[in-house]
Amino acid sequence: MRLGIDWGGTKMEIIALDDSGVELYRERMPTPRGDYAACIEAVAALVAHAEKATGLTGTLGLGIPGSISPGTGLVKNANSTWMNGMPLDKDLEARLGRPVRIQNDANCLAVSEATDGAGAGAHFVHAIIIGTGCGSGIAIDGKAHRGANGIGGEWGAIPVPWMKEDEYPGPECWTGHRGTIDRWCSGTGLALDYRTATGRDLKGHEIIAAKRAGETEAIASYERYVSRLARAMAMSANLMDPDVFVLGGGMSNVDELYTDLPPAMAPYIFSDTYGVPIRKAVHGDSSGVRGAAWLWND
Repeated sequence: MRLGIDWGGTKMEIIALDDSGVELYRERMPTPRGDYAACIEAVAALVAHAEKATGLTGTLGLGIPGSISPGTGLVKNANSTWMNGMPLDKDLEARLGRPVRIQNDANCLAVSEATDGAGAGAHFVHAIIIGTGCGSGIAIDGKAHRGANGIGGEWGAIPVPWMKEDEYPGPECWTGHRGTIDRWCSGTGLALDYRTATGRDLKGHEIIAAKRAGETEAIASYERYVSRLARAMAMSANLMDPDVFVLGGGMSNVDELYTDLPPAMAPYIFSDTYGVPIRKAVHGDSSGVRGAAWLWND
């Protein structure tokens, strides 16, 4: 049995999979925000519940909103800031009495979709989360690409390329930089653009509904969003040339993106032809937690 845990900012979820990927157990609980020790105990409780319910012992993989630094062995870059600077893998191994594997949550999405999802069978999968934030992960031959410094796929921290004059310098990101992919290509970024243009606060799905109803301002915000996301994806195409893009997160449910992104990317791609598919994550909100379980797919 493979156990996977998605450690999110507001909830923790565990899944148990058998060798063929069939779900045996699933449970969610609120994340004890700001309390590292309580989070360790929450992971231990989820594991205990899953193993009691199934009568099996499992390997354990975790997806976290950050990564383990190869240099220090400590968590870095997590927006759940209370885990930063902590030896998470060592603390969990001591608490659970078994080895654990930890990857960035976007890498877990990539692994999940490369294993039995929208990128199944592809050599190089670039998975992009377009939700509250915007980040990405990479899977090569079904394995997470961590990188030499544990920052493989940290695409959201890069400014949107080919920035237009009226976009400069862009809104400030939590990283301290401006105009980043995370700040502009997330659902939050769509809402920010709409608020800046209209003075009105709407959530991403409300803006999409207004766009579909023909509201001029919503259409304009959506078109700017597509342009920014397309430029970011074209940069990935030029640099890494993945076999498939897979989109996850709330904005991935906007079906128009799969038609509108390819022509918006085309002017920025350094190739005479380009036909790499852009697909919606097959496993949806479950992809991250499934990918955590598949970290033990050796």
